[in-house]
This record gives sequence, C-alpha cells and structure tokens, in this order.
Amino acid sequence: MLSVTSIPAFTDNYIWLLKNDDNHCVVVDPGDAIPVLETLRNEGLILDGVLVTHHHNDHIGGIHTLLEHFPELTVYGPETERFPMVNHPLRHGDSFTLFNTDFTAFQVPGHTLDHIAYYAEGILFCGDTLFSAGCGRLFEGTAQQMHQSLTHLASLPDNTLVFCAHEYTLSNLKFALAVEPNNTALNEYVVEAKALREENVPTLPSSIGREKCINPFLRAHMDSVKAAVSQGATDSTDTETFAALRRWKDEF
Repeated sequence: MLSVTSIPAFTDNYIWLLKNDDNHCVVVDPGDAIPVLETLRNEGLILDGVLVTHHHNDHIGGIHTLLEHFPELTVYGPETERFPMVNHPLRHGDSFTLFNTDFTAFQVPGHTLDHIAYYAEGILFCGDTLFSAGCGRLFEGTAQQMHQSLTHLASLPDNTLVFCAHEYTLSNLKFALAVEPNNTALNEYVVEAKALREENVPTLPSSIGREKCINPFLRAHMDSVKAAVSQGATDSTDTETFAALRRWKDEF
C-alpha cells in the first residue's frame, strides 16, 4: 500500500516521501539530499525515483547527490532543457505507474512556465503552484496562466489530498482573513492550523475540498472575494480578480 510522509528541509520545505510495503520509495522535489539520505538510512528504504515539479534550487538541489548514490534512479520531470537530470520527461497528460498506482502529469504554468503537478486518485503533488490558503508567486507566468492552472486543480475531486512543497499555511491564512474575514470555514481552519503548528505538526496535506472553502485564490469567482479586491464591486472577471489578489498578496 502506498504511503506518503514528509521529510522537512531548509526552513519550510517538505520533501514528500512515497513508499510501498517492500521498502522501496520515491521522493518529490528533493532540494537537499542530506535529509533524504538520512531518512533512507534510518528507515532502511531503497530509493527508486524522484518526481520534479519545477526548476527552483530548493526543489532540485539534491538530485545530483542522490544520483551519485543511486545512479539507476528514474527522474521524472518536465520535458524542457532546464532539467538535464530528468530521464523520464513528461508532457501534459502523460501517465506512468509507481507502486501499482497510476499517476498523471499536468502542466500548471504560473509560478514557472514549465511547472508540472502529479496526480493519482486521492493524491496531488503540486509543488509551488497551490499552497494551503495560497498559491505561488508569478515568477515567470501570467496571472491568467496561474488562474487556469489553479482552476484545473480545483476541478479534481474534493477528497484529493494536496501535498504542496512549503509550510506557508499560517502566513497565507493571515492574508485569506484579510480577504474574507467573515468566512466561517476559514476562521475555523485558522484555529486548527495554529494548534497544529504549536505542536510542530505539519498543516499538510490539505484537500481540494478544504481549499475551495478557504483559499482566496480558488475563490476568485465568489462575490465576497471580488468585492474585497475592488472596493465593493463584483463585476470584474475571475481572472481580473485573481490578478488583483496576487498583487495584493505580493505587497501584504
């Protein structure tokens, strides 16, 4: 049976570890090899592969060292020149199987132009595209691209667990409350997330269903969000509202 656990890295990164019943595993976005190697050693695991979402160093920085230790690794990632370490390149809609589980790659441009996400039934690894109560900065893509990417992810089943790459939840929630202070689900989640972090427990994974209720970047179609970004007006398009939200968050 496939299980997913986190390997903390740097100050707020999560390297996700997928393992099966016979101690084989893959990791997602290993920006640092050291905690991965320590986890493999401590748990007696065999590393079979790596999933890469995008090219930022805190997501790929450890791959070279892992390949030195495991030269037969399968490295899944975007099919662009930025990823010379990728030996199993993926385009939008491509599928592959890990531990008897079928995964599909989605292109989700916005944070970077060649960002991809990995989806299996009930599981989403979305890198820096979708965060709990937030989304990634637009370093390369446009607001329209990111909005389309997030709309695609929001169309996944509500019970899909969202494994994003950073523990940004509490800071994202402060912004979400500024946008929708009267959102009951959001206010309840703030209490829950604060309690988890006080115990040093990850707030992740979230779920698509939860994010649709509390994440302003998935709620650009809601009148309450439109009004918050446009002085009470609700006639802006969803993409315009999303772009205004992202600008507001960048300065928040």
